[in-house]
Amino acid sequence: GLSQYSSDPRTEWDLSAYSTRDQVLEAMRNLRYKGGNTFTGLALTHVLQQNLKPEAGARLEAEKLVILLTDGKSQDDANLAAQTLKNLGIEIFAIGVKNADEAELKQVASEPLELTVYNVLDFPLLSSLVGRLTRVLCTRIKEKSNKENADIPVNMGPQLSPTDLKISAVTSKSMHLTWSPPLRPPKKYRIVYYPSKGGIPKEVVLDGAVSSLRLSNLTSHTEYLVSVFPIYDTVVGDGLRGVTSTLPLSSPRSLRVSELSHNSMRLSWKAAQGATQYLVLCSAAPDGAED
Repeated sequence: GLSQYSSDPRTEWDLSAYSTRDQVLEAMRNLRYKGGNTFTGLALTHVLQQNLKPEAGARLEAEKLVILLTDGKSQDDANLAAQTLKNLGIEIFAIGVKNADEAELKQVASEPLELTVYNVLDFPLLSSLVGRLTRVLCTRIKEKSNKENADIPVNMGPQLSPTDLKISAVTSKSMHLTWSPPLRPPKKYRIVYYPSKGGIPKEVVLDGAVSSLRLSNLTSHTEYLVSVFPIYDTVVGDGLRGVTSTLPLSSPRSLRVSELSHNSMRLSWKAAQGATQYLVLCSAAPDGAED
């Protein structure tokens, strides 16, 4: 699968889109370059939320690899997003070109860094990496598959995955999550949430016996993407995903003016729930500056 990113990540094709090498190469030839900013953290979260899921072709029993190709330093927290992926057993290879920040590549990439971090001075030099990177990727997949998946049944999705995510008690700053646990209780749950229009992903880790959580300190009037991942000793179950918007902050109402004089007036209004201060602006109509 392939996604491009700037300030808004875009899926070019999913894991299930093509089934032959020639089809993938043809898709690459037709790819249009997406210029813009470098929000690497948002891009990695997009891959986790949108591309590494069963509907996009991700198989529970398959090893998950992400190859990051970047020519600049990230404008958001790439390390936090990368750590979320790595904690879920997803291996990250980081390839830098031109102005990429090598220290950031090493932060983002999985261990051992001598196999997962690459840096070249210009795009044509990427071809020099293909042979070695191909061998490393194939070897890592075989090693991990043999080590971790020897005793894991293949078709255990329903047994390993929670169901029925419900989001309730939504306010301007909080929401409550509940879900039905999988048939096989997980060791832990990892809950990842962030604003759909961009923002640093936040996460909470819960004991596997818990199946509810209250998210607080959220931004008002904002759409949030929420995911619940069950974590086992040797595998990560399919995640539950939901989208909900927090409520807008309440407004003051019924503005009234009284006690008018040549240089003063009194204002009164119905209080806004939860407000700790008010900002009052006035101007001389029609073109006066606000005070």
